Amino acid sequence: MNFLSAENIAKSFGERWLFKNLNFGISQGQRVALVGVNGSGKTTLLNVLAGKLPPDEGSVSVRKEVSIGYLGQNPEFEEELTVQQNIFSMQNETLELISQYEAAIANPNTSAEKMQQLMERMDELQAWDFEVKVKQILSKLGINNLNAKIKHLSGGQRKRVAMARVLIEEPDMLILDEPTNHLDLDTIEWLEGILSTQNSTLLMVTHDRYFLDKVANEVAELDNGQIYTYKGNYSYFVEKKAEREESAAAETEKARNLMRKELDWIRRQPKARGTKAKYRVDAFEELKEKAAKKTTGPQLELSVKTTRQGGKIIEVEHISKSFGEKKIVDDFSYVFKKKDRIGIVGPNGAGKSTFLNMLVGNLTPDAGVIDAGQTTVFGYYTQDELEYKDDQRVIDIVKDIAEVVEMANGEVITASQFLQHFQFAPPQQYTFVSKLSGGEKRRLQLLRVLIKNPNFLILDEPTNDLDIITLNILEDFLLNFGGCLLIVSHDRYFMDRLVEHLFVFEGEGKIRNFPGNYTDYREWQKEQEKLEQETKPAAAPAPEKKQEQPNNKRKATYNEKKEYERLEQEIEQMESRKNEIIETMNSGSVTDHETIKSLATELKSIDEQLEEKEFRWLELAELM
Repeated sequence: MNFLSAENIAKSFGERWLFKNLNFGISQGQRVALVGVNGSGKTTLLNVLAGKLPPDEGSVSVRKEVSIGYLGQNPEFEEELTVQQNIFSMQNETLELISQYEAAIANPNTSAEKMQQLMERMDELQAWDFEVKVKQILSKLGINNLNAKIKHLSGGQRKRVAMARVLIEEPDMLILDEPTNHLDLDTIEWLEGILSTQNSTLLMVTHDRYFLDKVANEVAELDNGQIYTYKGNYSYFVEKKAEREESAAAETEKARNLMRKELDWIRRQPKARGTKAKYRVDAFEELKEKAAKKTTGPQLELSVKTTRQGGKIIEVEHISKSFGEKKIVDDFSYVFKKKDRIGIVGPNGAGKSTFLNMLVGNLTPDAGVIDAGQTTVFGYYTQDELEYKDDQRVIDIVKDIAEVVEMANGEVITASQFLQHFQFAPPQQYTFVSKLSGGEKRRLQLLRVLIKNPNFLILDEPTNDLDIITLNILEDFLLNFGGCLLIVSHDRYFMDRLVEHLFVFEGEGKIRNFPGNYTDYREWQKEQEKLEQETKPAAAPAPEKKQEQPNNKRKATYNEKKEYERLEQEIEQMESRKNEIIETMNSGSVTDHETIKSLATELKSIDEQLEEKEFRWLELAELM
C-alpha cells in the first residue's frame, strides 16, 4: 500500500536548484535511509515530503487516513507551554485522557467523583497499558520534569521532547531528520530496537551507520538533484554506488567524445540551417547537458600540520568536581601518553562535557590538579553552534584566524585554498555563513579547529550533522593523526574505528578506564550481566546433567526453571490483584479521594511490574 508519493517535485534557493523533476514514494513497511553530501538538500526534501515546505513545482500526496509524524532538526514548540502540554498536544482521545488523569493525580484537590469518572474512562479506552508505554518512552529519553517550560530547555533536551512526542503519537509513518543526535548510546540502542522490530514505515536522514544498518531496509541517495535507490543495507549501498559512479563516468566520457565531433559539425554549418538538420541540433543540446554532468563531487581533503609534542602531554591527579550535591568526577587520575586514542561514553548529564572543559582549562576542578605540557596545543571541537556575525561570509571565518595555513607536507596555502580542501568552492566562500546548511556549518567549525595545528584533539560529538562521506574522510584523517585524540560520540561505528580505550562515566563521579573500543565494552557489559544473573543466591541442588540440544540452543538452568515457576505464580497473583483494584474502582463503593489515589498509584505500579515480569517470563519460556 502506497503511503506517500512525490511527483515531479522541485525546490530551489535563489538560482540554485536542489532537485528538479524528482519522483519518490514510500509504501507501507518500507524503512528508507536518505543519504547524501551536506548541502545536497536532504533536510529540504524531508520538509517538502512532510508538508512543512511547499515544492516550487510538482506535488506531494499522502494516502487518505495515513498519519505522518515528523521529527525535524530544529523542532517547533509552543515556547510558553510546559513539556507535558507540548507532548500531549496531539488530537488523540487516549493521550488527552492520560494527560487529564496524570494532572488529576498530581492535584490534591481533585474530587473523588472526578477521579472515579477518569478511571472508568481509562478502563473503557483500555488506556492503562498505553500509559505504561508513555512512561517508558519518557523514562528512556530522560524526560523527567514534565512541568518545565520548553523555552528553558537546551537544544538536546528539545530534540528528545520532540522524539517523545512523535513516538507517543504512534503515526502510520515516521519522517525523522537525524534522530540519534543528542541521544546517549543506551537510548540509541533502545530506539533502534523500537524502529527495527515494529512493522513501521519510515523515512530518515541519519549518519549513524550501525543505526542505519539495523533499522533501514532500503537506502535512497540524493545526488545532484536525483534520487537513486538501493534495496539493502549500508554496505550494499556503498558497493552499488561505486558501480553506478563508474558507469556514469564512462557514460559522461563517451558523451564528451561524441560532443567534440558534433561541435565540429555545428561550427561548420551555415547560420541558416535547414529543417532536416534541426533534429541534430536538438540532439546536440541534450548531448551537451550529458557531457557537462559532474560524475563525482569535490573531495574533502583533511591535511594540516601537527605541532610537535613533547614528552609531557597532560597529567591529571586526583581531580573532583561537583555541582551542588551531584558528583561529576570523584578522585580521577590519568597520565596522557603520546598517541592516546580515548573515547568517552556515558548517559546524558553524566558530566562528559564538564570533564572536557576542565581538561582545556575552561573550568577549574574542586580538588586535584590538571597539568598540561608546554608543547600541548588543544584543538577543541564543541557541541556549541558556530558563532558568526550576520554580515560574515565563509572566507571571513577563516581569515579571522589565519591568512595562510601550513599543511602536513610543509606546503603553505592561502585561506581560500584551504577552504577548497574542505569542499568550499571559490563562489561559496563568499556566501553568507547564515545561508549554509547545518552540516556545512559543522564542517566550517571543524576547519576552524584544525587550522590552529593542534596536537591534542578533543572532539565533542563531531559526527552530528556531518554526512556519511565526510565522516569517512574525517575518520581516515583521525586514524593518521599524529597527536592525542579524545572523543565524545554516540556514533558507535566512529568510536569503534578510532578509539583504543574508553573513559566510561558510570555515575556518582566514577569514571572507569576500560581497555577496548565501544563494541568491546558492550560485550564485556553483557558478560558481567550474565555472570551476575548466574551468581544470584538461590537454594539449589546439584545441577542436572546437560543434554545436547539438536539446535545447539542451551537449556534452562535449574535456577531459571525455578524463576520461571515463580514468575508464573507472581504474574497470576498480580493479575488477580489488578482485577480486584479495577473492580473496586468501577463499583463506586470507594469515594474517599486518598483511597482512590492510593489505588490508582498501586494499579500503575502493578502494570509496570507486570510488563517487566512478563518480558522475563517470555525469555525463560523460550529456554524451557
